[in-house]
Amino acid sequence: MNTEHLDNLTALLERVLPELAATRALSFGNVFGAVGGYIDDTIFVSCGTFGVALRLPPDVLAGVLAEEGVHRLRYFPKGHIKKEYAVLPSWILEDNDHLRRLVESSVDFIDGL
Repeated sequence: MNTEHLDNLTALLERVLPELAATRALSFGNVFGAVGGYIDDTIFVSCGTFGVALRLPPDVLAGVLAEEGVHRLRYFPKGHIKKEYAVLPSWILEDNDHLRRLVESSVDFIDGL
Protein backbone atom coordinates (compact mmCIF):
# COMPACT_ATOMS: atom_id res chain seq x y z
CA MET A 1 0.00 0.00 0.00
CA ASN A 2 1.28 3.46 -0.85
CA THR A 3 2.24 4.92 2.54
CA GLU A 4 2.16 8.53 1.30
CA HIS A 5 -1.46 8.19 0.14
CA LEU A 6 -2.38 6.31 3.31
CA ASP A 7 -0.79 8.99 5.51
CA ASN A 8 -2.56 11.77 3.57
CA LEU A 9 -5.91 10.02 3.84
CA THR A 10 -5.66 9.16 7.52
CA ALA A 11 -4.51 12.70 8.39
CA LEU A 12 -7.39 14.20 6.43
CA LEU A 13 -9.99 11.99 8.12
CA GLU A 14 -8.48 12.59 11.57
CA ARG A 15 -8.58 16.35 10.97
CA VAL A 16 -12.21 16.62 9.85
CA LEU A 17 -13.89 13.64 11.54
CA PRO A 18 -11.63 12.44 14.37
CA GLU A 19 -14.32 10.24 15.94
CA LEU A 20 -14.79 8.16 12.78
CA ALA A 21 -12.13 5.55 13.56
CA ALA A 22 -13.40 5.15 17.12
CA THR A 23 -17.07 4.75 16.19
CA ARG A 24 -16.94 2.81 12.91
CA ALA A 25 -15.12 -0.18 11.42
CA LEU A 26 -12.66 1.93 9.40
CA SER A 27 -10.05 0.19 7.25
CA PHE A 28 -7.82 0.92 4.28
CA GLY A 29 -6.78 -1.04 1.23
CA ASN A 30 -5.25 -0.86 -2.22
CA VAL A 31 -7.46 0.36 -5.06
CA PHE A 32 -5.79 0.49 -8.49
CA GLY A 33 -2.59 1.98 -7.05
CA ALA A 34 -4.49 4.33 -4.76
CA VAL A 35 -5.60 3.85 -1.15
CA GLY A 36 -9.27 3.35 -0.42
CA GLY A 37 -10.95 4.08 2.88
CA TYR A 38 -13.66 1.61 3.87
CA ILE A 39 -16.36 1.52 6.50
CA ASP A 40 -17.76 -1.93 7.13
CA ASP A 41 -15.97 -3.12 3.95
CA THR A 42 -17.64 -0.48 1.74
CA ILE A 43 -15.39 2.09 0.09
CA PHE A 44 -16.25 5.74 0.67
CA VAL A 45 -13.02 7.64 -0.04
CA SER A 46 -9.97 7.19 -2.21
CA CYS A 47 -6.58 8.92 -2.27
CA GLY A 48 -4.06 8.60 -5.09
CA THR A 49 -2.05 10.55 -7.61
CA PHE A 50 -5.35 12.16 -8.68
CA GLY A 51 -5.87 13.60 -5.19
CA VAL A 52 -8.76 12.76 -2.87
CA ALA A 53 -12.12 11.52 -4.08
CA LEU A 54 -15.30 10.97 -2.07
CA ARG A 55 -18.20 8.69 -2.90
CA LEU A 56 -21.30 10.86 -2.57
CA PRO A 57 -25.09 10.55 -2.89
CA PRO A 58 -26.47 11.84 -6.20
CA ASP A 59 -27.88 15.12 -4.84
CA VAL A 60 -24.70 16.08 -3.00
CA LEU A 61 -22.54 14.91 -5.92
CA ALA A 62 -24.44 17.12 -8.37
CA GLY A 63 -23.88 20.17 -6.17
CA VAL A 64 -20.20 19.43 -5.61
CA LEU A 65 -19.53 18.82 -9.30
CA ALA A 66 -20.81 22.33 -9.99
CA GLU A 67 -18.08 23.79 -7.75
CA GLU A 68 -14.81 25.10 -9.15
CA GLY A 69 -12.12 22.49 -9.73
CA VAL A 70 -14.21 19.41 -8.88
CA HIS A 71 -14.31 16.53 -11.35
CA ARG A 72 -15.26 12.87 -11.55
CA LEU A 73 -12.80 10.15 -10.61
CA ARG A 74 -10.82 8.07 -13.10
CA TYR A 75 -8.15 5.80 -11.69
CA PHE A 76 -6.42 5.74 -15.09
CA PRO A 77 -6.36 8.42 -17.86
CA LYS A 78 -8.45 6.33 -20.24
CA GLY A 79 -10.14 4.32 -17.53
CA HIS A 80 -13.75 3.99 -16.49
CA ILE A 81 -15.31 7.04 -14.84
CA LYS A 82 -16.38 6.30 -11.28
CA LYS A 83 -19.75 8.01 -11.45
CA GLU A 84 -20.43 8.22 -7.70
CA TYR A 85 -17.12 9.93 -6.91
CA ALA A 86 -15.93 13.54 -6.93
CA VAL A 87 -12.24 14.44 -6.89
CA LEU A 88 -11.91 17.41 -4.58
CA PRO A 89 -9.67 20.41 -5.28
CA SER A 90 -7.26 21.76 -2.67
CA TRP A 91 -9.55 24.63 -1.66
CA ILE A 92 -12.20 22.13 -0.47
CA LEU A 93 -9.59 19.91 1.18
CA GLU A 94 -8.38 22.94 3.15
CA ASP A 95 -11.88 24.04 4.22
CA ASN A 96 -12.47 21.85 7.28
CA ASP A 97 -16.18 22.66 7.63
CA HIS A 98 -17.01 22.04 3.97
CA LEU A 99 -14.91 18.89 3.87
CA ARG A 100 -16.44 17.59 7.12
CA ARG A 101 -19.94 17.95 5.66
CA LEU A 102 -18.88 16.07 2.53
CA VAL A 103 -17.23 13.24 4.48
CA GLU A 104 -20.34 12.95 6.67
CA SER A 105 -22.51 12.81 3.52
CA SER A 106 -20.27 10.09 2.12
CA VAL A 107 -20.47 8.01 5.32
CA ASP A 108 -24.25 8.45 5.48
CA PHE A 109 -24.53 7.45 1.81
CA ILE A 110 -22.67 4.18 2.20
CA ASP A 111 -24.73 3.39 5.30
CA GLY A 112 -27.77 3.38 3.01
CA LEU A 113 -26.27 1.04 0.43
